[in-house]
Amino acid sequence: MAESPKEKTDRQFIELLNELRVVLPGAQVLLGFLLTAPLASRFSRTDQVDRALLYTCTIVTAVGVLLLMAPSVYHRMRWNEGGKRDVIEIGHRLFLAGTACLAAGLLCAVYVTGHLLLGSVAAFVATTIPLVVVFGTWYLLPLRRGRDPRIRSEE
Repeated sequence: MAESPKEKTDRQFIELLNELRVVLPGAQVLLGFLLTAPLASRFSRTDQVDRALLYTCTIVTAVGVLLLMAPSVYHRMRWNEGGKRDVIEIGHRLFLAGTACLAAGLLCAVYVTGHLLLGSVAAFVATTIPLVVVFGTWYLLPLRRGRDPRIRSEE
């Protein structure tokens, strides 16, 4: 049985909220770690470049967390005004922007940690692994599979 437009919108909204419930806790934990890192005893041994990277990482991650929280706020501000389709579209865009910021923050955090522990070369290598995973699973795989007519015809 085919979904009505309202049923489809309701399902998409629930899916968006469920995806946010999965992503937000991890993003918030990362941000919490980044905010407390300067208080750690080894932080005094970091150089100016590492401090600037950590600060950039913290800002990018904070923006990502805010963007991931934004669909809920947007929905609440639009409460009872209708336009659920708009809420879903805006939420979708905010979610993608938030996860992109989160990926950048996570990669930066991996680099800074690797640089502090093992040096620049090890940090670069260590950062390359999650970079490949992020681009491969978050972006390339869904884009490639979304263009596959066999998969699209299953709907």
